[in-house]
Amino acid sequence: MALNETNIGALRTEYDMGRLSEEELAENPIEQFRKWFDDALGKKVMEPNAMTLSTVSPSGRPSSRVVLLKDLSESGFGFFTNYDSRKGRELEGNPQAAVLFFWPELQRQVRVIGRIEKMEAERSDRYFASRPRGSQLGAIASPQSRSIADRSVLEEALAAVRKQYENSSSLPRPAHWGGYWLVPDEVEFWQGRHSRLHDRFSYKVGAEGGWRVVRLAP
Repeated sequence: MALNETNIGALRTEYDMGRLSEEELAENPIEQFRKWFDDALGKKVMEPNAMTLSTVSPSGRPSSRVVLLKDLSESGFGFFTNYDSRKGRELEGNPQAAVLFFWPELQRQVRVIGRIEKMEAERSDRYFASRPRGSQLGAIASPQSRSIADRSVLEEALAAVRKQYENSSSLPRPAHWGGYWLVPDEVEFWQGRHSRLHDRFSYKVGAEGGWRVVRLAP
């Protein structure tokens, strides 16, 4: 059926797989996220660490894309990318960002809002060294987010990098590639419920530090 023949407004999914109450919540959002992330792993959610990252350009124009969560600590939510990419340039100009996890198999989502900090170089080095060699070569070769004439530009750049390091057992992390922490000041947990009366809880940093938790109307 063609898109213009589909009644998009009639699409419905009933949310009735779970609930979330005040008594179940952990004291801090990182601990609560770990609990839910473990559930996602246990349920074999497809790409459980996929998250939509939203940034803002200097002119105030938002942009979003999916990246992968690759680290989690009390420092926040860690991911890696090309610092010269569009998201990298936008984060340099405005170090505020948000990420969204959506796990439809569990009818859950998590929203995270906070400030961006560059990850420690040593941590970026360790993660880069752990990547498959092909991913390392691609990170070195790709001018991410830049306009290119056609795919041959990438293939030629990759061939040149492969040739350059053909006798090296390990590859150096390029200066233009590394990690970021999203340090949260607000984290919201959403559990789908019947009749769209979803459970929503927001953790926010209090005026004197620590986390304050409130229930939000759906």
